[in-house]
Amino acid sequence: MSASARISNDPLIHQWMPFTANRQFMEQPRIIARAEGVYYYGTNGQKMLDGSSGLYCIPLGHGRREIREAVAKQMEELDYAPPFQYGVPGAFKLATEVAQMTPPGLNRIMFSGSGSEAVETAMKVAIQYHRVRGEGQRQRFVGRERGYHGVNFGGWSVGGMVNNRKAFGVGLPGVSHMRHTVIPENKFVMGQGEHGAYLAEDLQRFVDLHGADTIAACIVEPIAGSTGILVPPKGYLDRLREICTQHGILLIFDEVITGFGRTGEAFAAQTFNVTPDIMTMAKAISNGSIPMAAVAVREDIQQTILDASPENSVEFFHGYTYSAHPVACAAALATLKIYREENTFARVKELAPAFLEQIGSFKGLPGISDTRGFGLLGAVDVEPHGKPGARGFKILCKAFEQGLVLRAAGDAIVLAPPFAATADEITQMVDIMRKVILDS
Repeated sequence: MSASARISNDPLIHQWMPFTANRQFMEQPRIIARAEGVYYYGTNGQKMLDGSSGLYCIPLGHGRREIREAVAKQMEELDYAPPFQYGVPGAFKLATEVAQMTPPGLNRIMFSGSGSEAVETAMKVAIQYHRVRGEGQRQRFVGRERGYHGVNFGGWSVGGMVNNRKAFGVGLPGVSHMRHTVIPENKFVMGQGEHGAYLAEDLQRFVDLHGADTIAACIVEPIAGSTGILVPPKGYLDRLREICTQHGILLIFDEVITGFGRTGEAFAAQTFNVTPDIMTMAKAISNGSIPMAAVAVREDIQQTILDASPENSVEFFHGYTYSAHPVACAAALATLKIYREENTFARVKELAPAFLEQIGSFKGLPGISDTRGFGLLGAVDVEPHGKPGARGFKILCKAFEQGLVLRAAGDAIVLAPPFAATADEITQMVDIMRKVILDS
């Protein structure tokens, strides 16, 4: 039987898996059958620690009864209603609760189904805001190298991860990219480095090159997650804020990964004491149980857009079929309640110092080129063996075999433990990670 015939009869062939080496996966499947707490279980009963909180989206651990019951109750009452021209009670309640958690002034909330959709929403808000103010020439966006803002055309255009960009054409016109913030002076620094605030001047350079009145927004992740946990140097985000304020450019924080406690506060904007004009969030808003995302917008930005339209007309021609889905709202409301009642974000502050110390302890081990981390986000860069990323992928596969699910961003090995993990469980994650790296 030919290889193609064998593969065509494979029960795994019909799903085209996202961000996956599909051919390799069929040869070495890594299938997760169920989960409970901070553990996954394979089809053969293998028990594995969840070292990546799902995809940074399940900080409370798997199988939370409160969320499950809220979803079931909502399904019995209202499974779906159209979000265009109609509303559901849970959406208004959720928007109010989210607005109470966001930085002051960012209290207008629009819901969507994913972080990618949230970024598209934020970019459209920026464009329309400037247009209705009579500055429709502000069409440019400034992103950052190694940034990740989802996979829709707007998101990958402002993003700066090469493999996410090179296969799909030139992207949106008028997008510039600042340099990323990983510099030699901050190697092996856990937390914010002392050097690198000057990198924010890249935004000023684009102002000088293109003219401030052509730039709609600058979008960055406070901590770049998908590329391997890039922590901002001290003063960097503050300087971006200053430049944006000075030139009328909107500052967008993509907090899809950092939102809802990953840095020890509800949002990284509060941790770093820098308030953007627009902020995206997703993942942990519903503890990963139902797809859900949101965009928080400054009140005056929304009001400007509303006031510019005739009465009884649609002010913002944007939205999704599953915006403010009632079941997703129920899941998110139950999740936020747990955060409040269990004081979850304070737990991150308790766990983070020991976690970061353990990540930092990789310094000096053979084949380790850098370590970085903040809150419950940590990364260890390994020296490549052969093709870039090949060693990282090998480590991911070996970790699965050894009972740990983690992330590999090229040759950066990432841990993002659930907030529900105990100190001992986090130590077990780090120990497995260390063993696999040293054996790779």
